[in-house]
Amino acid sequence: MHPYRESWRLAWPLILSNLSVPLLGVVDTAVVGHLDAPRYLGGVALGAMVMSVLYWMFGFLRMGTTALTAQAFGAADAAETQAALGRALLLATALGLSVILLGPLVGTLSAKLFAPGPEVLVEFHRYLAIRLFGAPAALGSMALLGWLLGLQDSRRPLLLMLLTNGINAALAVLFVLGLGLATAGVATATVIAEYAGLGLGFLVVRRTWRGQGGWPGWPRIMIVARFKRLLAVNRDLFLRSLMLEAAFLAFTAVGSRQGGLVLAANAVLMNFFTTAAYGLDGFAHAAEAMVGRAVGARDRHGFAAAVRASFANAAALAVVMTLAFALLGGWGIRLMTGLPEVRAQAAIYLPYVIAVPAVSVWAFLFDGIYFGATRTAELRNGMVIALALFAVTAVVLVPAFGNHGLWLTFLAFLGGRALILWLIYRRAGRAAAFVPA
Repeated sequence: MHPYRESWRLAWPLILSNLSVPLLGVVDTAVVGHLDAPRYLGGVALGAMVMSVLYWMFGFLRMGTTALTAQAFGAADAAETQAALGRALLLATALGLSVILLGPLVGTLSAKLFAPGPEVLVEFHRYLAIRLFGAPAALGSMALLGWLLGLQDSRRPLLLMLLTNGINAALAVLFVLGLGLATAGVATATVIAEYAGLGLGFLVVRRTWRGQGGWPGWPRIMIVARFKRLLAVNRDLFLRSLMLEAAFLAFTAVGSRQGGLVLAANAVLMNFFTTAAYGLDGFAHAAEAMVGRAVGARDRHGFAAAVRASFANAAALAVVMTLAFALLGGWGIRLMTGLPEVRAQAAIYLPYVIAVPAVSVWAFLFDGIYFGATRTAELRNGMVIALALFAVTAVVLVPAFGNHGLWLTFLAFLGGRALILWLIYRRAGRAAAFVPA
């Protein structure tokens, strides 16, 4: 298949599955928002945010599994392709159980950090205590989805995501509006959906394994050198994600120091960035799968073709998003908030958001390339430099230009990260260094 068509074939289901995640949050919010007290909505919103950040920090399970699987797939090593999933599932289980054991600590630290009111705090702890039990299933599903993408299959991950989120939404309506379970109902619905999604994923994987010769056996899965490589890749990806999250939290914290109105306006505008990220991430994941396969096959021509196709398709999407934000940005702001003062404040900084897709697309794509080639140490080091750039730029620009300086800092962080990764890529010799001879 032509690389440009293959990039699009892999990307569009991933874009749709990404977009299904915030839609689920809308359903949960709408369900709880119809209860008779705001404490339910506050507790669920806070608890869902904590779980979202927690799972996002473990996103390396998906990324690392995709890269290692794609490389084994490209090398036509069926046994290693299957063993990659076995190792990822073992790691996901260990991490999921650790999350359950550390749940009380997570709840205590989160309560101190966000300091909600007493009534909201009760609902927050109730929600979190239930949601934590879904961690092994949620992390296991990340490994399964990453494995399927490593096999160059993005349609079954889309189907699994849609089914899981559909089960979640239906159960949330039943438990909350039908049975009156309030906060506990929303949390329970999510946990059941997470285990249902894991079960459906295992059914899909079982059929795939049968077609590839069956279970590879514990001796192959437990090869120490392979496990060390898995842990090294995931360690670097975890540190990279931690620093990226630090930049986003710093953006919010610096904005909050400029007053509630600026904080609210920035929160509205960051939804545009999130939308762009969901779309561009689809092509980044597609690039990861294609690059990983080329690296495993030692195909430098295929690697270069995958890079060109991914950048071309993602750049086209970035142009479309930029035009959409420019034409519909004002309408989007009005849709998200009815407060005139917040609308006016957000409109002032809308031009920065319009620039986000064109500035950030390159960093997203380089992420996918480095993931697929398992050049995770360079990705980690690049993030260290980019975070330092964020800090220096914020110190210089924010005192002088206020929130304008903060948005310029954010754009500099996104663009600077892409430039850093491009320089590393160019210095390494592009495909010659990324693909072994």
